[in-house]
Amino acid sequence: MKLYDYAAAPNPRRVRIFLAEKNIEIETVQIDLAKLEQKSEAFLKLSPLGEVPLLQLDDGTCISQVHAICRYIEEVYPENPLLGRTPLEKALVESSNHQLNMNGIVAVADGFRNANPAFADRALPGPNSYAQIPALAERGLLRVDHLFHDLDAHFANSEFVIGDYFSVADITAFTTIGFARWIKKKIPEDCINLQRWFDQVNARPSAKA
Repeated sequence: MKLYDYAAAPNPRRVRIFLAEKNIEIETVQIDLAKLEQKSEAFLKLSPLGEVPLLQLDDGTCISQVHAICRYIEEVYPENPLLGRTPLEKALVESSNHQLNMNGIVAVADGFRNANPAFADRALPGPNSYAQIPALAERGLLRVDHLFHDLDAHFANSEFVIGDYFSVADITAFTTIGFARWIKKKIPEDCINLQRWFDQVNARPSAKA
């Protein structure tokens, strides 16, 4: 397999951490988004949306989108499951991961892409052009503030997102906090529970992926 990656971006990082937690090493190819390499003819043949991460299988099949890539990896390499171990746990992980993606990754992206001049007419990823909406940037910043405090309340009584079980939902939350630095947001000083959880996850070897 081969992973098309961009080291600085949050979504490819989520896949790299997922792979590291499973102790899987695969070839990576860097696609420099800053240089718009995702819009090259060669890459668009693999990924019509021009997005990373992209997982290319040995037979040439390409899988895009973080959740789909992680699902495939989980099915092929089931040891150390990160998407849940029981039917109930799988449902809870999927629910939490979706909420964290929408209220975390997407919120930060709204705050970043709708305010940064470099993304004029590129407020959304993909092949189509979309104008920036400043109000969405403001709302994204507010949503991140709310997420930090909601997570702090949650971690007052939970080691990880799902009880004492480290899952892909923790990877999404952890990556969101790193991504939030792009909009100059960091864990508030009063969020001691969130900081405890972050330090614990950051100490895992996979955090360096």
